Amino acid sequence: MEARSEIPAATTGHSSGTGRAEDMPPPLLTKVAIIGAGRGGAALIELLHQLRTVEIAGITDRNPAAQGLQLARELSVPVFAGVSDLIGINGLNLVMDVTGDPAMEKILRRQIPAGADLLSGPSARLLCDLVRHESALQAELLRTDKLAGIGSFAAGIAHDMNNPLQLILGLAENLIDECDIDAVHLQAQDIVEAVKRTTAICRDLTSYSRRSSTHPDNAIPINSKLDEALKIARYAVGLQDIEVRKSYWPDVTVTGNPDEILHVFVNLITNAVQAMEHGGALTLSTASIDGSTIVRISDTGHGIPQEMVSRIFEPFFTTKPPGKGTGLGLYNIKNVIHHMHGTIGVESRLGQGSTFTITFPRETGSNDGSGSP
Repeated sequence: MEARSEIPAATTGHSSGTGRAEDMPPPLLTKVAIIGAGRGGAALIELLHQLRTVEIAGITDRNPAAQGLQLARELSVPVFAGVSDLIGINGLNLVMDVTGDPAMEKILRRQIPAGADLLSGPSARLLCDLVRHESALQAELLRTDKLAGIGSFAAGIAHDMNNPLQLILGLAENLIDECDIDAVHLQAQDIVEAVKRTTAICRDLTSYSRRSSTHPDNAIPINSKLDEALKIARYAVGLQDIEVRKSYWPDVTVTGNPDEILHVFVNLITNAVQAMEHGGALTLSTASIDGSTIVRISDTGHGIPQEMVSRIFEPFFTTKPPGKGTGLGLYNIKNVIHHMHGTIGVESRLGQGSTFTITFPRETGSNDGSGSP
């Protein structure tokens, strides 16, 4: 049953014997202005807006149709009509000129505010090249992790497709000698339904494998996305010995890439079920608390050793046996969440299970609570 219920207090604070890894409060922000909104400026915005240590004060370009300006508006980055207005902002720490125009560099050196640094010329071009390379690497790591996960679905796919195929085979054999037209119609209908079930399995997996991380950001209904992830994850892990509990706050939404957030949920649910080798309870909960959207995925599995908790989001680090994991899952998850300006943390106790908590920033129009569900 889906209903609002209080999130267990044990998952929100420290307690004796609990391993905990979560994002610390960010240090002082670096306030950055970007001059130029072509490919370089767009790449800079894409990367810098993921960094919680950076505040993008704004961006400007002579071309009002520059691709970086449209991206800036989508990410709520201020767009300025002129250079003077942008670099006149108080508290700037860094002005990044990616126009490649020597005349612009001379103008900026005359007008740059005291206390701000200027990055331009070859240094700025090199930085843009590195940023684009970093973005390409992150996209490739996400794709690699997804393909590895789909490979683990093989056993579940075989099981789920074998049942309707066996039914189709049995009904088809019966039809060979069946003379009663009514019985033929009934068995033919059963065959149609079995084929539809098989087709649905293929459609789910094909759709998931082909999803693109370049999907534009939009409002995501979190509850239905968790249900969709649960449906896909069952191909990778058996749920027959798992009790699934849901505690959903109604109409919770966040802004982001729906394909990437689905990948996050599929990974976390799969990990949770794999941690419960002998059965247990999987709890999916959502809430809107103090203006933020909270998603928790909990299991009652073997837990994570405390000395490993602080490392689980590192690339290529895994607690799974050799050949059972790439070590990229949680690393990619953290990158996706940070891209959405969110945070992710985990609390775990050996022998009692783990709880992953994702906190998203406020989403305008969501059903916000007064402080507790």
